[in-house]
Amino acid sequence: MLLLAPMEGLLDHTLRDMLTRVGGIDRCVSEFIRVTGTLLPEKAFLRIVPELRHGGRTHAGVPVRAQLMGSDPVCLAENAARLASLGPAGIDLNFGCPAKVVNRHGGGAALLQDPSQLSGIVAAVRRAVPAGMPVSAKMRLGFHDASLAVECALALQDGGAEELVVHARTRADGYRPPAYWERIPAIREALHIPVVANGEIWTVADAQRCREVSGCEHLMLGRGMVSDPGLAWAIAAPGRKAIGWAELQPLLKAFWDLVCAELAPRYRPGRLKQWLNYLRRRFPEAEAAYAELRVVNDPRRIDAWLQAMPSPAPAPVRSLDAVHAG
Repeated sequence: MLLLAPMEGLLDHTLRDMLTRVGGIDRCVSEFIRVTGTLLPEKAFLRIVPELRHGGRTHAGVPVRAQLMGSDPVCLAENAARLASLGPAGIDLNFGCPAKVVNRHGGGAALLQDPSQLSGIVAAVRRAVPAGMPVSAKMRLGFHDASLAVECALALQDGGAEELVVHARTRADGYRPPAYWERIPAIREALHIPVVANGEIWTVADAQRCREVSGCEHLMLGRGMVSDPGLAWAIAAPGRKAIGWAELQPLLKAFWDLVCAELAPRYRPGRLKQWLNYLRRRFPEAEAAYAELRVVNDPRRIDAWLQAMPSPAPAPVRSLDAVHAG
């Protein structure tokens, strides 16, 4: 199983839409919905997870699990109940966000300093949502260090989490490489629920090595998938021809159309350039495109640039059945 990671400010619903059209992703997790003491209106959930309007799935039919982040069990439970009524593919709880503003208020990775609080939060959410609604969690190895990693993972399982994603770095590590995949086996061996490995998976070779080192069959892809939209497709069937720049061009155009439909003109160029900045890690053509557009802030010039691109056949929306059969 391959999951698409939640990444605030990057992997929003527009990019989830594009990346799941390529194929290979089995499930997505949304960016976190922050809960800070109030019961959020339905529109707050729909803003972060508009897929809730379409059965909790992306355009390509990939299910999306909605992620909540907070530290108050009662408030999280109330919001989880409202969210569950909107029909997500499940509810995920964030215990890994390293942002200082979040950690100062006791949320995200800060909770990894108190395993008992982790268990209480998950248990409250589990009780608040229907029995058939999956509840999962995502954690880092720890806050300052990884000394409580297994204890935290057991607390999440004991609270009722049905699946655990482990980002193989501490909060102190931030996003600096490497990811410590070798620390995941102790967690996996202590638990009886599925454990998903996450962190520094940029290539098919990385995925293979992560599986060998962590012992996890299931992986979560983040920046590697943004940089190479065909990564999950290639991991799902090693040896398959890589996705080329020509196949990405229709996705870039479709992404721009969605961005234009949702954002004010002054914010549109930044979103496209953000994705191109990641794509240039994998595609020389993206390097050239980023260099050409880096200082362009007029959406009309972006439109003209996209219109001037060649028009290959539209990239297919590949079904998960086709991926697994391939």
